[in-house]
Amino acid sequence: MAKKDVYKILTVNPGSTSTKIGYFLNEELQFDKSITHSREELAQFAEIQDQLDYRASLVEEACKENGIDLNDIDIFLGRGGGMVACPGGVYEINDILIRDCKLGAGGAHHPANLASQICKKFSDQYGGWCCTCNPPDVDELMDIARPTGLKEIWRKSSYHALNQKEIAHRYAASLGKKYEEVNLVIAHIGGGISISAHRKGLVIDTTSLISGNGPMMPTRAGEIDTTKIVDLCFSGKYDKKTIRDRLTKKGGLIDHLGTDDAREVMKRIEDGDKYAEVIFNAMIYQISKQIGAMAVALDGQVDQIILTGGMSRSEYLTDRIKQHSGWIAPITIMAGEFELEALAAAGLRAIRGETEIHTYTGVPIFENFDYLKK
Repeated sequence: MAKKDVYKILTVNPGSTSTKIGYFLNEELQFDKSITHSREELAQFAEIQDQLDYRASLVEEACKENGIDLNDIDIFLGRGGGMVACPGGVYEINDILIRDCKLGAGGAHHPANLASQICKKFSDQYGGWCCTCNPPDVDELMDIARPTGLKEIWRKSSYHALNQKEIAHRYAASLGKKYEEVNLVIAHIGGGISISAHRKGLVIDTTSLISGNGPMMPTRAGEIDTTKIVDLCFSGKYDKKTIRDRLTKKGGLIDHLGTDDAREVMKRIEDGDKYAEVIFNAMIYQISKQIGAMAVALDGQVDQIILTGGMSRSEYLTDRIKQHSGWIAPITIMAGEFELEALAAAGLRAIRGETEIHTYTGVPIFENFDYLKK
């Protein structure tokens, strides 16, 4: 693509009940829209993959209604999803990547898997380059962060890679530095929570957004005594799905308090609900402990702790994290999520030649340590 002063960028981020789009001139957002999908509309599709043409047509319609000519787009950027474990960065969307998105090769069958497919569809039809970046499947763990105490089970990397890495780039830029020049502990605190150690541009360790390695979350149970889990599994009271749901969808705040809305929990605390106070403070304490753990991963060489995600808007929460963790390193709050902005910024850095454009191979970066065994 010929070099330009201004690039027109369309970002696509499909979620469970919406598809978010953003139109950018370079990094400046010009237009964004969240296209909502009712349960009735989605119910006509047996599988998520079947929603591809439906969601793509709604994006086209929204762009047309708002004067965005898809023929003029320079870069179509889709949120990552469906890929196997891979290093972070920008990936040109190729046939192997499309295959894995269709299959959900990374193990997750989520609407985000449609993003790259929508962008490739638009690129083929309208021209323009298509890419994705920093999917949840990013894996840059150091080897010693992978083993568990069971030889059949390895720790997997699963965190808010897209938002965390964008936050890291922004913070480094505020110092006049590059991401590869700083060591950060970043805690994404929202509906999901992940705390990660960023060393010179790589996430060398992280809590897991999915598997439960980490703090209690609004809907996830977090770390629990494994023997107690075994007892629950064999108590005869629950089937496999119920146990998995309690751990990953109906645990945490919602299990204890019947809600995953931190604002409602705060209202209860203000009204004198002592149990809500203990549970919410326990979650904050567990987040803080993991910040400490990530400082260990960085050998104590932490330039900054950054709190991001929606719940980082809560002074109650951030003040207590500062109390628990502020002795480790200075704490900066960059509340909210910057997913559409993160996509545009990453694509812009890539097209300008500031960062490498990766080729997706479909080969996982890590499977096991068989190569070390004799």
